[in-house]
Amino acid sequence: MDGERFLQPPTYGDLITVLSIDGGGIRGIIPGIILDFLESELQKLDGEEARIADYFDVIAGTSTGGIVTAMLTAPNKENRPLFAAKDIKAFYLDHCPKIFPQESNPFAHATKIMKTITGPKYDGKYLHSIIREKLGDTLLHQTLTNVVIPTFDIKRLQPTVFSSYEVKKNECLDAMLSDICISTSAAPTYLPAHSFQTKDSSGKVRDFQLIDGGVAANNPTLVAMGEVTKEITKGNSDFYPIKPTDYARFLVVSLGTGSAKAEEKYSAEDAAKWGLLGWLTNGGSTPLVDIFTQASSDVVDFHIATIFRSLQSEHNYLRIQDDTLGGIVSSVDIATEENLKDLVEVGEKLLKKPVSRVNLEDGVFEPCLEITNEEALVRLARTLSKEKRLRDIRSPHTPSKAKEKAKAKEKANAK
Repeated sequence: MDGERFLQPPTYGDLITVLSIDGGGIRGIIPGIILDFLESELQKLDGEEARIADYFDVIAGTSTGGIVTAMLTAPNKENRPLFAAKDIKAFYLDHCPKIFPQESNPFAHATKIMKTITGPKYDGKYLHSIIREKLGDTLLHQTLTNVVIPTFDIKRLQPTVFSSYEVKKNECLDAMLSDICISTSAAPTYLPAHSFQTKDSSGKVRDFQLIDGGVAANNPTLVAMGEVTKEITKGNSDFYPIKPTDYARFLVVSLGTGSAKAEEKYSAEDAAKWGLLGWLTNGGSTPLVDIFTQASSDVVDFHIATIFRSLQSEHNYLRIQDDTLGGIVSSVDIATEENLKDLVEVGEKLLKKPVSRVNLEDGVFEPCLEITNEEALVRLARTLSKEKRLRDIRSPHTPSKAKEKAKAKEKANAK
């Protein structure tokens, strides 16, 4: 059965709402904290049953962000989101130590290097089992709102994007969410590549040979906006009468997973001495992976910020990211109890920091608004709630009780 959409389409509203979540391994707990705060603000406005998926037209996620996307949008037995945002933190705290088991012997570092040379650091068996246990046989088309999850097909050497929009035209993309999540999180050197097949109604088989979507789009915001823009161009009635170039109608929230502070990043002096091993493992990290994922995230952020600024609608784009992580807290896989708790603290402190934007001249995040991320999310919750009410009132498909409730709330707010 298709997942029931609890948000009427953009054609009945003023905005197109997009949520994007970066990749970053165990650091996915950071956007989890941010989403918990946002959902709690939405619940203050619209009741305890309010969920993130009820307010966004599309949720995009890469790697660990893809797993969070599935958690927020996969239906449970009552056809409501499988996880509330508050459950994300507990999921990471409970399962990351088993997904990324840590060696405790005196030769742990040497063991990690050997694993990196001879195969992935982790076999992925626990990750695969817990994802299949939680997501079951849920298919892409059954999510409760539209999702976009990038992967990369190493056989075709090109990105494969699992999109709720594309699956309507290409049945072979209607894979199980579990296979999609395992694929998008298969980071090179960390976790094994994943292969599976799908079959459409005519019997045509599609073979997928996939790795982490972060090699193509660690920050999937542009991919999500591109999917929506294609639908607008094709005349999808959900977006009428929006124009393909009407980017001012987008309301975009992009959540990063943090990055190392400047003094702990790499230098050309050091990199000039690296061979293959140096690029694959350095002080417990993997420079090659860190570089291409961070480059993707920052360039996308800069590009989108520039677009919204040129359209004089900068307030419609919110990027929340922390570039001050130090030591092992910046790792993607050191899943000790202490480090995971430190990441929770990073997320909580990030709420109190000013809204910032990356400066590509020096790679440093700089304050761009005189409000904190927490204050921006409170403002965002009000906007999302208002947009949802507006669509409920305008749409002829809204159940009468829901329509009357939306009208009453709108009237009360007007007073």
